[in-house]
Amino acid sequence: MKHPSLRTGVRWKISIAIAGVGALIAVALSLVVHNAARVSMLDNARDTQVVRLQFALRLFESKKQQQQQPQFGSKVNDPSLPRELRRRAAENRISTLVVEHPNGIPDVWAAAPLSDGDVLSLHSRYGSSASVLQDLDRALIIGSVSVVLGGSALGVLIGGQLSRRLRKAAAAATKVAQGGTDVRVRAAIGGFVRDETDELARAVDAMTDTLQERVEAERRVTADIAHELRTPVTGLLTAAELLPPGRPTELVRNRAQALRTLVEDVLEVARLDSASERAELQEIALGEFVSRRVAIMAPDARIQVVHESWVNTDPRRLERILGNLLGNAAKHGGTPVEVTVEGRVVRVRDHGPGFPGTLLREGPSRFRTGSSDRAGVGHGLGLTIAAGQAKVLGARLTFRNAAPEGAKETGGAIAVLWLPEHAPTVTGSFRTLTRPNGPA
Repeated sequence: MKHPSLRTGVRWKISIAIAGVGALIAVALSLVVHNAARVSMLDNARDTQVVRLQFALRLFESKKQQQQQPQFGSKVNDPSLPRELRRRAAENRISTLVVEHPNGIPDVWAAAPLSDGDVLSLHSRYGSSASVLQDLDRALIIGSVSVVLGGSALGVLIGGQLSRRLRKAAAAATKVAQGGTDVRVRAAIGGFVRDETDELARAVDAMTDTLQERVEAERRVTADIAHELRTPVTGLLTAAELLPPGRPTELVRNRAQALRTLVEDVLEVARLDSASERAELQEIALGEFVSRRVAIMAPDARIQVVHESWVNTDPRRLERILGNLLGNAAKHGGTPVEVTVEGRVVRVRDHGPGFPGTLLREGPSRFRTGSSDRAGVGHGLGLTIAAGQAKVLGARLTFRNAAPEGAKETGGAIAVLWLPEHAPTVTGSFRTLTRPNGPA
């Protein structure tokens, strides 16, 4: 069961992470600065009220006998004086109190007891603190947004550099997977920065070298064994020709010829694996060429040229591909076999049980013939050689079944050869592809 996933690039992940951390830090610092500034301003307002009240208290007490009114906006026994301040004044204490309001402008009270038991109080609205806090909040918001945007831009730059290096490494690794033996991931990413990407590149290069050494060793062993078998197999065929006519002689000759064909196929696969094969290009009319060759190799096959096209390719290798595809259809498929040429595309279709699922998923492989219903005989070399020759031509060879996957009726197997528009200058540039179903 596949779970839905959201695919994002490294640069955006790093940018979002930096922006998120920057936003959290900016919000936390803004709250701390806002609260600290507010507390500081209110403490200053309290101290200012106390100083004003003490000055008004001394002035009032000194001129009390003259019955003068309190100065600086102070009042005696103000009816709106908070109860808390009345209680503290009764305890003969000078105190202050801040009363909050929904509009954000606080009231700052200060009260002091008089000698006759009355209470002298001073009250003012500290509106300047609200405006100062608003300006401070505005500056904090602008600063926070600037920090987040700057962090995001920095994250995009850092993430973009890392993303480019990873993409170059992925592209180089893909070329290695397609057979580029001279490609090195470390050289592909370049740059002067040394980070974990370089460690990954060195590890991939080391793994590539090791795998190539093992593959080359296996190829050499296979080629050496096949080469050593050629002489005794040739001698066996010569000796079989000297046997008297009869059914046993015919069986020996057939088995010896099959063994010789197998040895030659193994040698051809080894040469293709070595990536040393080069195409000898000629300009040919594809439809005419395919029609003539198919008529000789499979006289019963149906040939249709939808659209003629001139291509620059190697006729010998193209004939080898057609022969193997037709041979595979004759061995494992069903009649009729249909060959269609449309421009640069050649399709070979049979009406048998179709390609096995393993071949569709993983491509052709030597000495693996798939399910018994389609590959009871053979060694799996025919399609492997066809795919290798297509690579030398720079062509693309795909395999699919005519019927959708899971259908009761298979509808046969379809092999499609896509010849390139431009001839290859090196050993092929396209890998073999397989598709379980869908239009060719």
